[in-house]
Amino acid sequence: MTEFRSGFVCFVGRPNTGKSTLTNAMVGQKIAITSSRPQTTRHTIRGIVHRDHAQLILVDTPGLHRPRTLLGQRLNDLVRDTYSEVDVIALCIPADEKIGPGDRWIVQQVKQMAPKTTLLGVVTKIDKVSRDQVAQQLVAVSQLLGPEAEVVPVSAVKGDQVEVLIDVVASKMPEGPAFYPDGELTDEPEETLMAELIREAALEGVRDELPHSLAVVIEEVLPREENDEMLDVHAILYVERPSQKAIIIGKGGARLKEVGTAARKQIERILGTRIYLHLHVKVAKDWQRDPKQLRKLGF
Repeated sequence: MTEFRSGFVCFVGRPNTGKSTLTNAMVGQKIAITSSRPQTTRHTIRGIVHRDHAQLILVDTPGLHRPRTLLGQRLNDLVRDTYSEVDVIALCIPADEKIGPGDRWIVQQVKQMAPKTTLLGVVTKIDKVSRDQVAQQLVAVSQLLGPEAEVVPVSAVKGDQVEVLIDVVASKMPEGPAFYPDGELTDEPEETLMAELIREAALEGVRDELPHSLAVVIEEVLPREENDEMLDVHAILYVERPSQKAIIIGKGGARLKEVGTAARKQIERILGTRIYLHLHVKVAKDWQRDPKQLRKLGF
């Protein structure tokens, strides 16, 4: 009889290497926000993967980067704490991009911060290139990480090799009982998930400097008086400047309406109940550099 294994795994890599998409594919439901911009993940969202022989807890960290603001510094500290506490660190490198200085820097940081943690390579987005290119990338990643590290190719979008990756990660975990009851997919509070989904919807299609400047706070969640099967969710979107407020609201409020519709569908899917979403946009000047405001917004 095979022993049950359980433990914590953290995906690392440059921005847009497919970490959040992979988390969602492994868990089987959307819990991590995906965006093509650096630093969209603000919270360590843990996804939980249940299998007969193992339970994997996926810790999603903000990407490591060279910090320019107080918020950036705090996010980096968060990452450092996480690295030393997980059982496996999996470095994600896309099949369609050459290994660069950013990847080497991350490997160096990981080896410094968590020398005892098992390191694993994941070549993502294999659906985008030929088999020969995948093979070349596997060799390159193997050379980057060293001979003792295993490297697994996956396509999270197509679902190819996701089960193989789960098995490989599980094999590296210590023997031990499950940490969470069966069926639980994340230990993040529902309000954090709601805020992240609203933030993702607001960032969709915005091409300017908005990503770092946007924070979402769920003010309250109340059952509707006339229909207690429906929830009223009140959320505030904080930006740093009036010009950004105008971008989010859009002409005649059109853009904010789209944001609300997109976020509502995702939130309803996670909560399994209908909601009415009230969104308000407020300006909190330079909140990323102000310790008091950072605390207020949950960082």
